[in-house]
Amino acid sequence: MRSEGLLGELPDEYVELAKTVREFAVDVVAPVAAEHDAHHTFPYEVVAGMAGMGLFGLPFPEEYGGMGGDYFALCLALEELGKVDQSVAITLEAGVSLGAMPVYRFGTEEQKQEWLPRLAGGTALGAFGLTEAGAGSDAGGTRTTAVADGDQWVINGSKQFITNSGTDITALITATAVTDRASGDTSGRPQISSFLIPAGTDGLIVEPAYNKVGWNASDTHPLTFTDVRVPRQNLLGEPGRGYANFLRILDEGRIAIAALAVGAAQGCVDESVRYAGERQAFGRPIGANQSIAFKIARMETRAHVARQAYYHAAARLLAGKPFKKEAAIAKLVGSEAAMDNARDATQIFGGYGFMNEFPVARHYRDSKVLEIGEGTTEVQLMLIAREVGL
Repeated sequence: MRSEGLLGELPDEYVELAKTVREFAVDVVAPVAAEHDAHHTFPYEVVAGMAGMGLFGLPFPEEYGGMGGDYFALCLALEELGKVDQSVAITLEAGVSLGAMPVYRFGTEEQKQEWLPRLAGGTALGAFGLTEAGAGSDAGGTRTTAVADGDQWVINGSKQFITNSGTDITALITATAVTDRASGDTSGRPQISSFLIPAGTDGLIVEPAYNKVGWNASDTHPLTFTDVRVPRQNLLGEPGRGYANFLRILDEGRIAIAALAVGAAQGCVDESVRYAGERQAFGRPIGANQSIAFKIARMETRAHVARQAYYHAAARLLAGKPFKKEAAIAKLVGSEAAMDNARDATQIFGGYGFMNEFPVARHYRDSKVLEIGEGTTEVQLMLIAREVGL
């Protein structure tokens, strides 16, 4: 990503990508968003459309079935999708940055050749199995175990809140498990490794989907592993590096989540500007009232600042510079902008803002989880404080 992406106009290839995804979001995603949300149905037709556009392969090389783009291109797509439907945006984000990226970052050449063409092509989805009932923010508290048995690993345990884990096209679960509790690192953590578990493997149980407050068209399940056996070569990355590797994936993912959050924040601005120009009260558009105009001005400011934060974090990632602090800042600012803008947009819409068929109502329900998933607000503050030396 060149410097003008931060200080001026984006390069043409990024502008064209954003325009193409914006048109898809408006023409294909938006018309079906309310129905999928209301019925809690997974939008297979939308996912197929995104796959056909190559969105699942944006940051991956062409040799693995990707589009040869970069992580910032993925973020731009997520921002545009997030404006109209966060469920669709998180399906793409989780499928790429959480589902496929661990294979690309840490997999062997054989693992990449086996899995990435389908994952990058969007014909299959991968899921990221990190969180457990007692290991959320403290991911080092993992209790799932993997024990070597001849030429296999035997995995037992459970995972919680796993996106894209139970769809008809889910092909892969990448999961962390304790491989040696006695010989952890100097911090006292157990040795944690990560594994590739194909969907349908005996002993892998996809539990019933959650009844969520929002992201209703996104697929989310708990998983149970009961004597799940996978070949020894399904170890992903070096033994004992699973926790560290997944933290790297989360750092990257926070930039992507920030981009999605900016889309949600901007979507609330766009809907509010339109409504404030159309809605008449006391003989004039409500946008003519300074209280409404100033509220929208603050909303636009939040979205703008949050966008610059994720642009900056993405630029550092692509330049090979440290980006942990910048990713945490982007995720913190972006998620709070989305939640604050959703609240203000709902107020501007009045009674209509409380009706689920209106986009701002969905944003109000959807945006809260942006302050929780892939690291809570408190975790981001902890990371930022740590990075400045506290």
